[in-house]
Amino acid sequence: MNANTPIQTRVADHPINEAFLGRWSPRAFSDATITEQELHGLLEAARWAPSAFNAQPWRFVYTLRGDQAWDGILGALMPFNQTWAEKASALVILASDTKFTAPGKTEASDNGSHAFDAGAAWAYLALQAHMAGWAAHAMAGFDKAAMATAISLPEHHVLHAAIAIGKPGNIADLPEALQAREVPSPRHPVTATAVHGVFK
Repeated sequence: MNANTPIQTRVADHPINEAFLGRWSPRAFSDATITEQELHGLLEAARWAPSAFNAQPWRFVYTLRGDQAWDGILGALMPFNQTWAEKASALVILASDTKFTAPGKTEASDNGSHAFDAGAAWAYLALQAHMAGWAAHAMAGFDKAAMATAISLPEHHVLHAAIAIGKPGNIADLPEALQAREVPSPRHPVTATAVHGVFK
């Protein structure tokens, strides 16, 4: 762990694996680079996420810092996100295919769970990144039209998130307004989000 990374202060109310507490979404990245092979290792984890009918509707478009696609994808982020995401090792765009061909069918139909399944793939990627010593920060702050153009988004696909991936860096390198926010966020207790039987 980078010496400038906040000390882990999260505490679970029920026993869980450390990976769930240790994974968070920093904005401070070092100048480390990631190889395509290393990134594929994170995408491999996403590959094994569950999906309805095993349709696997998630689609990832990625760029490594400095390559040809970087400026277009970075430029489609909101300016606030560009200020810190520009130091990431990779930017990954998550989209999903809204159509699928059900088993036994020959024509494609609407996939009502495409977004739900894409979210599962993101979670797998994020946990694998944490376990492999990387940090992944997903964001919704981007211009969807500009991003669709930057990645040549196909018909029947929708955008969900832009993901910055890198090694944890020095918090002091962030804009001053962001430094105080560079801490793992808390969560509501289970009792606030789960009920037995029916909503109260």
